Amino acid sequence: MRALELGTPGGLREELNSLVLAGRKTATTGLLAEYVEETEGLEFVGERLALLDDDGRAVATVEITGVDLTSFAEVTWEHAAAEGEGDASLEDWRAGHRRFWEREGTPVRDGTALVCLTFRVVQAA
Repeated sequence: MRALELGTPGGLREELNSLVLAGRKTATTGLLAEYVEETEGLEFVGERLALLDDDGRAVATVEITGVDLTSFAEVTWEHAAAEGEGDASLEDWRAGHRRFWEREGTPVRDGTALVCLTFRVVQAA
């Protein structure tokens, strides 16, 4: 089973995992370039992934319910809201994600290719 590691290690990952386990976070977004760099294939609908904590332990099993390739500018409010991180608007979501990726060394533009995943928890660890 492949793994899903949300955010970056530390407080962010812990917070995001808590949102998933509480049922508030049912989506996430990644950079397509990272899939290419890591030579990792895209997730597929029905695939089950181990949701990992900072120590590599599974905290849940999630099942992918949707995979959408899109650009940064075309992410929908429906997807952004499903990320469950408390953004009040699509503009807030965009600003927060731009800051996150810039801190990680990958500034995004409107045309930056993204992978938008939706999922559901099938089993908590």
